[in-house]
Amino acid sequence: MPTLEHHKKQAKLYLKWHRERYYPVAAVIGWLLPRFRDLSDSQILDHGFKLADAQELVARKSGFESWQALKEGLQTVTDRAATDAAKPFLALAEPQLFVSDIGAACDFYRQKLGFETRFTYGEPPFYAQIIRDGARLNLRHVDKPPLAANSTDDLLAATVILDNVKALFLEYQAAMAPFHQTLRTEPWGARTFIVRDPDGNLICFATSPS
Repeated sequence: MPTLEHHKKQAKLYLKWHRERYYPVAAVIGWLLPRFRDLSDSQILDHGFKLADAQELVARKSGFESWQALKEGLQTVTDRAATDAAKPFLALAEPQLFVSDIGAACDFYRQKLGFETRFTYGEPPFYAQIIRDGARLNLRHVDKPPLAANSTDDLLAATVILDNVKALFLEYQAAMAPFHQTLRTEPWGARTFIVRDPDGNLICFATSPS
């Protein structure tokens, strides 16, 4: 487990990024701190953000409710765990989907799957990020798919884990989303369904096995 000194450095880094208006940090702040959740990225970067806010962000990212709770939790760390402080911690993964038209892809994910466009880049746009709650998908323009797949192949581009997969399936069914696979229970216990986007990317939505 990372040491308290490591967490202090992380908090100062988030504070520095906010002061420098580093755009991606706004997404992390809005995701982890409830009082910032209803603000846009620009509003978050305009909003006051102190070291105490950055420390709370680091604590919540580590699974604690507050900075004090994080410090108390670290006091129980064993000597062996302390020696592992240099190990990297993988916090998030952002799958990249290859699409032929960024605008059309953003429209599909917004209208059919309830995602929002966080940003697009380029003129005309060749890169974008779409989000829904904690799920983030990056879109990259290509002139042709890098991998040819048959319509029957289950080559997943991304898997999104959620807690109420049936409710989401019914929402997408009402929106007439194109299903590659309807809702089912897998042999290992997970419930899943798969949506195919206009470029053939397969997005799996699933619950973890109980």
